[in-house]
Amino acid sequence: MSYVKAFNIAIPEEKIRRLKQKLALTGFPDEVVDSDEPWSRGLPLSHAKRLALYWESGFDWRKTEAMLNGFPQYVTKIKVEGFDTYDVHLVHQPSAVTNAIPLLFLHGWPGSFIEVTKILPHLVKGGKSSPAFHVVAPSLIDFGFSSASKKKTFNVDQHAEVCHKVMQTLGYTEYVVQGGDLGYLVARFIASKYGPKHCKAYHVNSAMPAEPTATTYPELHAKVKATPLSESEIAGLGRTQSFSTEGNGYLREQSTKPQTIGYSMTDSPVGLLAWMYEKMHDWSDNYTWSDDEILTWVSIYYFSEAGPAATSHLYYEIEHRQPPAFAAAQVYIDVPIGIARFSKDLILLPKLWNHTMGPIILESEHKSGGHFAAWERPDAIIKDLCTMFGEGGGAYGCVTGKRGYI
Repeated sequence: MSYVKAFNIAIPEEKIRRLKQKLALTGFPDEVVDSDEPWSRGLPLSHAKRLALYWESGFDWRKTEAMLNGFPQYVTKIKVEGFDTYDVHLVHQPSAVTNAIPLLFLHGWPGSFIEVTKILPHLVKGGKSSPAFHVVAPSLIDFGFSSASKKKTFNVDQHAEVCHKVMQTLGYTEYVVQGGDLGYLVARFIASKYGPKHCKAYHVNSAMPAEPTATTYPELHAKVKATPLSESEIAGLGRTQSFSTEGNGYLREQSTKPQTIGYSMTDSPVGLLAWMYEKMHDWSDNYTWSDDEILTWVSIYYFSEAGPAATSHLYYEIEHRQPPAFAAAQVYIDVPIGIARFSKDLILLPKLWNHTMGPIILESEHKSGGHFAAWERPDAIIKDLCTMFGEGGGAYGCVTGKRGYI
């Protein structure tokens, strides 16, 4: 096995003291109060003030740090072709079940490796009535406690290379993947480049398939035209349209001028809090975020190795790639795929379009849940993975010698 070193999060006291100083000096803007839609213009002032005060004088980072360090973490060095060698931070929890299935979990934005922590305990304990998994959850480059990329054109292609090489470094020559948001995009690139030889099957939420046309998929196109949309699909298209017109300003900023917003994200803790928590609130399905949860997610960004602004660079590269990364990910990939659909996700396209993505072996539809599926609905993600890779599932036994059972 290559270089893999145990890692504990240990933020210097000076950084915590400086954070509290900055919070104490925060200047807050006025707001136009909209009692009917208090979140329509962004994070309400009362929430920002409450959270800033708690972050300064009540939130216990050391307690949070100890909780996070309860999950086995490591750093490994990964050489990226045409770039540098990077330190990659990861959670790695092998199951006690010898032939557990190696699972690569990929987080998104504004999430992090923390998103795996609700599903990990159940997945590693399987082996009898459900399959067990060896769980690996890296921090993407520029995120969490992984290195900064620091170079232009470090794109989804490179993130896929890093994550694949992490699995190889850990001895998992064959593996399966789960991902949503940016993790969905990286999963698609992994499946395209490393499947089916290494990536044997994968499960995603936040799917963004191509629209089948009479030229690209004539039979599927005809079926789409002949099939009325369901009520949930109509509602999903409405939510997609709403996100396109009212919810994706962050995407336009981060994908065009990431350096500009980076000053606020780096220098102002409350600026970072507002930028992230607005999305956490709006993109979830009435999930009750505790103040400790909110500040844990934001603090991981604030204390990250590369700094919170670094996470925006990927959005710039995604949109300036040729072809753009989301378009490149819409090709048909001949690797078994499972797709979960949550009613309050951001982009919900007609379900038949999913067949442009690859051979579907599991489709699930959930009446509750939003964009942060593994956090909001860990039960649903666990059930999907156990169904897909368990006995009778479409991907059962796909990893050589790793069926997941005792």
